[in-house]
Amino acid sequence: MLRQVLLAASRSSGVRRAVESAPFSRRMVRRFIAGETAEDALEVTRRLTADGLHVTIDHLGEDTTDAAQAEAVVEGYAALLDRLAAAGHGPRAEVSVKLSAVGQALDEDMALENARRICAAAEAAGTTVTLDMEDHTTVESTLRILAELRRDHPRTGAVIQAYLRRAEEYCAELAHEGSRVRLCKGAYAAPADVAYTSRAEIDKSYVRCMKVLFAGKGYPMLATHDPRLIEIGGALAISHDRPADSYEYQMLYGIRPAEQRRLIGLGAQVRVYVPYGREWYGYAMRRMAERPANLLFVLRALASGS
Repeated sequence: MLRQVLLAASRSSGVRRAVESAPFSRRMVRRFIAGETAEDALEVTRRLTADGLHVTIDHLGEDTTDAAQAEAVVEGYAALLDRLAAAGHGPRAEVSVKLSAVGQALDEDMALENARRICAAAEAAGTTVTLDMEDHTTVESTLRILAELRRDHPRTGAVIQAYLRRAEEYCAELAHEGSRVRLCKGAYAAPADVAYTSRAEIDKSYVRCMKVLFAGKGYPMLATHDPRLIEIGGALAISHDRPADSYEYQMLYGIRPAEQRRLIGLGAQVRVYVPYGREWYGYAMRRMAERPANLLFVLRALASGS
């Protein structure tokens, strides 16, 4: 029920106005969003990489409505990647890109060409791109674009959402040599014939997907804060004789930083998802909906300042 409420809130302009103007919002943004500018994202990246973490940076914004807006997104990513390279962050920092931000809803070919430009800029900067997965209606389009991008940029990462009933099938198709796959639970509303709706079903799907990815030859990226799933992922890595540099954990900026550092201390690779930009509201609400326990992490952190 809470998940559905949060998803509904993410689409409500009235709730958005109320949340954005609330006194606690500034604190929430400051703690869980790097800031509004690329400079903010670069400063957070500097701090995290100095602590031994890896980073993926997301310029918040989606549902682009015209070609000029999509062009501005591409130029913003290109400028960000130039600055990452100049700062020497290329080996430890990549970018995450939502195809809806570069024109997917307008024209798939436009989104492909724009994504190609970002991938080329990332390659020049010594890093790569992961394509975020969005609403279930865009999955097939996103996977088509991914396949085209990997012809010239084979390190381009994919995201599979475990709440989708076909998630295990998608993982099997992507678990090949050189493939990078971020596995998350999923944060968008979807009908019951397309997606699992209960936490137990989603968790079971996540474990099945992990088994497929670890048995394959690709590079699994486990995006979760769930202690049980983290433990299962570590056990699967051991059972498949996976060295620490053949997979990674991923967590959100500001969520469970102590756990991020604990895993680093154990020799694991951990990447932090660092969002920045003014369009933070939809992102924040979907993260809460993806796993309502995240809401407790946020509230406890805001209350304690830790």
